[in-house]
Amino acid sequence: MVRPFHLAFPVHDLDAARGFYGGLLGCAEGRSAAHWVDFDLFGHQIVAHLDPAARPAAHHNAVDGHDVPVPHFGVVLTMPEWQALAERLTAAGVAFGIAPHIRFQGQAGEQATMFFRDPSGNALEFKAFADDAMIFATD
Repeated sequence: MVRPFHLAFPVHDLDAARGFYGGLLGCAEGRSAAHWVDFDLFGHQIVAHLDPAARPAAHHNAVDGHDVPVPHFGVVLTMPEWQALAERLTAAGVAFGIAPHIRFQGQAGEQATMFFRDPSGNALEFKAFADDAMIFATD
């Protein structure tokens, strides 16, 4: 069984983080204090830590014809979960850095993917595989 991961990351505004992660993404809020908030991101623990000076990173790497922001984080969802999230984000008017699409079509690792940023500029990627055997496939 895969265990949940834990990720702590900077945000410039906790209220904006609550609206984005709790409201838009639907992450249940866990414990919190004056300078941090726990969220349940599809069963994983992420912690938004207040850093008023937080600024987005500007580095990108080319992947399958797109400029992928580095660093980024996210979750591998089921295809129905990914489709529902893509529809919810599109309906909410989220500005995608890389719009929902299928990457590596017909190749090892074929996946649905999308990239967007939170209000503090943290890059997120959510992806799904029609066949989970493709998650680590090399050929």
